[in-house]
Amino acid sequence: MAKAIYFFANNKADGNAEMRSLLGGKGANLAEMTNLGIPVPPGFTITTEMCDQYAKNDQKFPSTLAREIDTNLSRLEKVMNASLGDPVNPLLVSVRSGAASSMPGMMDTVLNLGLNPDSVDGLIKKTGNEKFGWDAYRRFITMFSDVVMGLDRQLFEEKLEEEKKKAKVETDIDLSVEQLKELIEDYLVIYKDNTGKDFPTSPKEQLYKAIEAVFKSWNNPRAVKYRELYNIKGLLGTAVTVQSMVFGNMGNDCATGVCFTRDPSTGKNKFYGEFLINAQGEDVVAGIRTPDPIEDLKKKMPDLYKTLIDIKNNLESHYKDVQDMEFTIQEGKLFMLQTRNGKRTAQAALKIAVDLEKEGVIDKKTAVLRVDPHQLDQLLHPTFDPKAERNIIANGLPASPGAATGKVVFSAEKAEEMAAKGEKVILVRIETSPEDIGGMYVAQGILTARGGMTSHAAVVARGMGTCCVAGCGSVHINYGKNQFVVGGTVVKAGDYISLDGSLGEVILGELPTVEPKLSADFNKIMKWADEYRRLQIRTNADTPQDAKRARDFGAEGIGLCRTEHMFFDEDRIAYVRQMIMVAGDVKSLSCLLADTKSELDKSENVSNVELDKEIKQLEKRLEGPLSLYNGALKKLLPMQRADFEKIFKVMDGLPVNIRLLDPPLHEFLPKEKALQEALAEQMGITAKDVVQKLESLEEVNPMLGLRGCRLGLMYQEIYDMQVQAIMEAACNSKKKKINVVPEIMIPLVGTEEEMRILRDEVQKVADGVIVKKGIKVDYKIGTMIETPRAALIANQVAKHAEFFSFGTNDLTQMTYGYSRDDIGSFTPMYESRGILDGDPFESLDQEGVGQLVKMGIKKGKLTRPSLKVGVCGEHGGDPSSIEFFNKNRLDYVSCSPFRVPIARLASAIAAINEEQVVDE
Repeated sequence: MAKAIYFFANNKADGNAEMRSLLGGKGANLAEMTNLGIPVPPGFTITTEMCDQYAKNDQKFPSTLAREIDTNLSRLEKVMNASLGDPVNPLLVSVRSGAASSMPGMMDTVLNLGLNPDSVDGLIKKTGNEKFGWDAYRRFITMFSDVVMGLDRQLFEEKLEEEKKKAKVETDIDLSVEQLKELIEDYLVIYKDNTGKDFPTSPKEQLYKAIEAVFKSWNNPRAVKYRELYNIKGLLGTAVTVQSMVFGNMGNDCATGVCFTRDPSTGKNKFYGEFLINAQGEDVVAGIRTPDPIEDLKKKMPDLYKTLIDIKNNLESHYKDVQDMEFTIQEGKLFMLQTRNGKRTAQAALKIAVDLEKEGVIDKKTAVLRVDPHQLDQLLHPTFDPKAERNIIANGLPASPGAATGKVVFSAEKAEEMAAKGEKVILVRIETSPEDIGGMYVAQGILTARGGMTSHAAVVARGMGTCCVAGCGSVHINYGKNQFVVGGTVVKAGDYISLDGSLGEVILGELPTVEPKLSADFNKIMKWADEYRRLQIRTNADTPQDAKRARDFGAEGIGLCRTEHMFFDEDRIAYVRQMIMVAGDVKSLSCLLADTKSELDKSENVSNVELDKEIKQLEKRLEGPLSLYNGALKKLLPMQRADFEKIFKVMDGLPVNIRLLDPPLHEFLPKEKALQEALAEQMGITAKDVVQKLESLEEVNPMLGLRGCRLGLMYQEIYDMQVQAIMEAACNSKKKKINVVPEIMIPLVGTEEEMRILRDEVQKVADGVIVKKGIKVDYKIGTMIETPRAALIANQVAKHAEFFSFGTNDLTQMTYGYSRDDIGSFTPMYESRGILDGDPFESLDQEGVGQLVKMGIKKGKLTRPSLKVGVCGEHGGDPSSIEFFNKNRLDYVSCSPFRVPIARLASAIAAINEEQVVDE
């Protein structure tokens, strides 16, 4: 059987930092620090494999684990010269979780384990500090009851508040020994009332139960939710580290703190953190007391501060990255309890990567790899307008930068409920806990009354890129009344507030925003990314404004310009609706007229009076609808032409891929009664006629009905008008010395004949415009590959297409048979049962849809080696999908303007990782 436990003590450890998958991040880094000679309390780590076996073994220890725990506990007792539960010389331990991927606060920890009525007396005699001993026991009962037995921690917190109020003290450290003893008696009663059992006094029983609780916490709701949110997959479970306790709460020569080697909010090379004198670590992280800034330690404990600085520098140099560290000072001696790569904001990630490269710690490729593409989203959206008047009602700590406006909610559940309805919310809590993770994730911002810059709220918010103001003590929250009061202002659930996470301001009401300004560090990382990436990055843009924004973000062309979006503009929707209202009549009457004329031509009677009469009647009936139809197209032509001219101007020198009309026609007709009546009046018909037309256009499944290329074949004049507008705009632009690169895209092709017929028609119209204008314009004609059949017969389609653009939204929809609009009703269930890893419309299904993409590329290039291949679905901005597209040699990806920098960075990371795999 594989080794189950790894020991560390006295500058020697069985493990090291490379063993994260087995020892978890915490265990691996404790081993590494031990080997580096950094003062670490001795202990041992139970592997993630044991967690996996525990889960598979019906939540029972593997057969030999208890024996190995006992063996390593004896070894620890020997090193520490103390014994667990000993009434004279007791050893106390912590039991901590630690997965391979950092999941701060999501799993469980138990401190001060090993205390009982006998050992607490031994601890008091050993330390000579009675108050410390009883306080340690009080803390242990609370934590064990909460973490191991699942009791509501609030039961104990409320009793603590009662005791403080009765004693007329502000903090728990002000309670006397007698008051602590009385509190412990109350705690033991709470425990028995809620479990039906006495609090366990056997240290071994306490230890085994605590280890089991940590194993179980791997699958607690908040940990599962966290892994879902951050796409953490493929891990065996959590490791468990059992470590000898050191105490920061034995007196004023003791302290505990959390610190970062650089500022995780701004990235500045400045030691950053907080500490508390005479406290345990949970007091800092949970925000139970408001801590002091780390620089104050220099005044209070100068020698230890210097030692901490030396360790800080050593660890950052060793790991070549910013470190997030926890420390405890016990009776004037410093111990390190944890180090890990620090979570940071996007702004900080950029600055840290650039600075570390400048300092020669890492190279440019590593700097690019250090920035998570998803994080860039934090930098690309508007911030508050500095000119706007701010009604500041409170100030707290600027825990996580950014700007957020939303309706106040007081629970994570309410935040999730309202966010699901599309409402923006601000989560307001006295202090957050890991159970709040779901609400924190969907909230625009987070406000807490307690806690510091390294509190749970601050750390989690920074990792998410969510604006957070913490430790706002002037905000008095009343959950029962669903309101908070600050000064004379009452803010109720549903009221709007705004948070400035960079300044720590709480503002009443909504504030206007301004576009972001990107830093020099951002530009440098993007420049380096562009040096390494292979994929071109285009954008999906339908307006000159979107096109300009995307180009400013580094887009190298437009991969999808959706012409139907232009049709909804106020100045043209009336003509579009007029065209649709008569299109069916024009088509049916035209077909009937053509058939009648054909019948006349075949008639043996040279003068067929009845057919002549019928033809004249049909021509008369066609006259009105045809006039309206052609009139609408005539009105739309210059509007579309102007649209394209503006876009060509913005994208001067870059390709512009324009998709011809795609959606079903009924989407353009009005649903509201007032608009139907207005359309009827405009056309000289009744509102009833409009409703009847709407009903006639309805389809059982419109996404698989008359849309895309089928629409172009049915109403060829619409596509002809659009192609004419594109090419006239191209010619006009070229005449103005604008370098135009138009690409005309035919949507939803499923057969070779569809592509051939429409390509010939597009080419005929386009070449006609070129001849008429006398201006040579190079253009390409291609198609979207968005039906599985198109991918399967890509070799045939490529005979008539110069480019493929994979429309992975529709391709996913048709491959799975899932409606992208309705998938939310069952994906949570599918994900929880392991049927799906995630939403296939967010990240490409590489096993299924990906195989169609690969097949389409291979078949298409066999027919036309010069075929240009891109993707224009939402997956074009998804980093994991981009990795797939890079590997399979697409030429470009196209995404929304704000995702262009994300795609640039993700494609560089994909290229660097691919190169490193090849080198290995």
